[in-house]
Amino acid sequence: MNEAGFLQILIYLTALLVLSKPLGVYMARVYQDESIVANTWFAGLERGLYRLCGIQDKQDMRWQQYAGALLVFNLLGLLVVYGLQTCQDLLPLNPQALPALASDSALNTAISFATNTNWQGYAGEASMSYLTQMLGLTVQNFLSAASGMAVLVALIRGFSRRNTSSIGNFWVDMTRTTLYILLPLSLLLAIALVGQGVVQTFDPYATVKLQEPLTYTTPAVDADGHTVLDAQGQPLTQTQQSQEQSLALGPAASQIAIKQLGTNGGGFFNANSAHPYENPTPLSNFLEMLAILLIPAALCHTFGFLVGDSRQGWTLLAAMTLVFVALIFVTVPAEQHGNPALTGLGIDQTASNQQPGGNMEGKEARFGIVNSALWAVATTAASNGSVNAMHDSFTPIGGMMPMWLIQLGEVIFGGVGSGLYGMIVFALVAVFIAGLMIGRTPEYLGKKIEAFEMQMAAVIILIPPLLVLGGTALAVMTEAGKASILNPGAHGFSEVLYALSSAGNNNGSAFAGLSANVPFYNYLLGLAMLVSRYGLMIPVLAIAGSLAAKKHVPVGPGTLPTHTPLFAVLLIITVLMVGALTFVPALALGPIVEQLHMLAHP
Repeated sequence: MNEAGFLQILIYLTALLVLSKPLGVYMARVYQDESIVANTWFAGLERGLYRLCGIQDKQDMRWQQYAGALLVFNLLGLLVVYGLQTCQDLLPLNPQALPALASDSALNTAISFATNTNWQGYAGEASMSYLTQMLGLTVQNFLSAASGMAVLVALIRGFSRRNTSSIGNFWVDMTRTTLYILLPLSLLLAIALVGQGVVQTFDPYATVKLQEPLTYTTPAVDADGHTVLDAQGQPLTQTQQSQEQSLALGPAASQIAIKQLGTNGGGFFNANSAHPYENPTPLSNFLEMLAILLIPAALCHTFGFLVGDSRQGWTLLAAMTLVFVALIFVTVPAEQHGNPALTGLGIDQTASNQQPGGNMEGKEARFGIVNSALWAVATTAASNGSVNAMHDSFTPIGGMMPMWLIQLGEVIFGGVGSGLYGMIVFALVAVFIAGLMIGRTPEYLGKKIEAFEMQMAAVIILIPPLLVLGGTALAVMTEAGKASILNPGAHGFSEVLYALSSAGNNNGSAFAGLSANVPFYNYLLGLAMLVSRYGLMIPVLAIAGSLAAKKHVPVGPGTLPTHTPLFAVLLIITVLMVGALTFVPALALGPIVEQLHMLAHP
């Protein structure tokens, strides 16, 4: 990696860490209902929403009530998105007269956006009307993100409260998250993106004349739409010429802003953040990439502020950042080195076994290798899933790093809220392991960690691997699953493993070689997204309720300090050991063997 590459990464990390502290403190003040500019301006709107919806904002909930409200609210959102997709041909704001989606695709997408996964088996510009994109997908980008942040705040209250059965009010947490955090940040980012050229319009798609006519061949079809065959049974083709092109437009900037800030990731266009109308310039690329990790990083400071010890937040942030940086410095060199089989192209070889120019396949020239690889690591660290390059075209090791980041449980920054509450669960496991070493009941932030908390933590840690590995096994064992694998061998297995890893950990990115918009994968991945989202949220809320009911335990001689570099290292080892022991055998069948094969056949 040259100096320019180091500088790009350094500038990004510096901006992220500098901005995370003030935003984290601001969010903590929002959740503590302290006086800030935003709630001074919009306090009347907040109270009006409570009155309109009949919400008793001063009434706290037990964890069971909080979980019930969360599930009902998210289920209603899922049904609304499903209904919009299946009826969009009858609804307004559909200038291209796009038809309704098939029921299996609509269900998969509704689950995807309700769960903050944003897995996309469809092409946005060819499938979704403006109304569906805005009222369905963009709204869910806000609400699914706010749901994750609400659960995190409830868990933090479990540590900060004592001898109580309540963990806050779900409706209040949702409203304040959306009104005072997500909406203002999204408005600012959307304006900046429009200034860089991201489209925001209700105009129908534009038709433009090509500078040069495009000649292409298509299969010949009869009047009924069936392919015409020659005497040998081979399909006939016909040559056609086009003089014009249709340019997809739409209200994209408003959706792009919250898709990045809310770690949603769903693209307005099929090419996602590689599309020039979503991400046109290096500056827009930097802003969007910064937005992906900004709230997850800032929430570490929110956590430290709310538990009364900022060092706790810094420790978790340091653990996340160290793993993140380490994987950047594996992915970027892997892509810069490229494929050794592509060295002898008549170019002077100054570096042994290094592809001239690096692996630029599937990457945008306006971003280059460093920004493409950095984005790939950021988006999979954050359960965002948006892409500015095609991960399927990365080198085997370059593509394995983002996949493994997903498989670690999306706790290295992770989704907004969900990443940090996942990391806190790993912290509970780490203190439990430390307690076993010295024969003492473990404590974390003044609360004893006992059998119930560890049972819930075990459920949270085991569900994603069960979904990923079980789903992958099912897909490669059945004809319906194998029918969608377009690449044979190890890479085809990697595509299936990546898809299930993405769905089972609520990421949403993909290796594009898998044809997943079929009933088998729509239902399988939809089930994985549902279980991995709510099957983890409910145990987290149960832990919050259990901790809130406990008394505070004073720090004693046997208390493990959880704000030290030693604990950060212990936490990292705990996360990596779970990921390594669980997924390395599966990775060995995919990207690892593919990398070895590439090196053995230059």
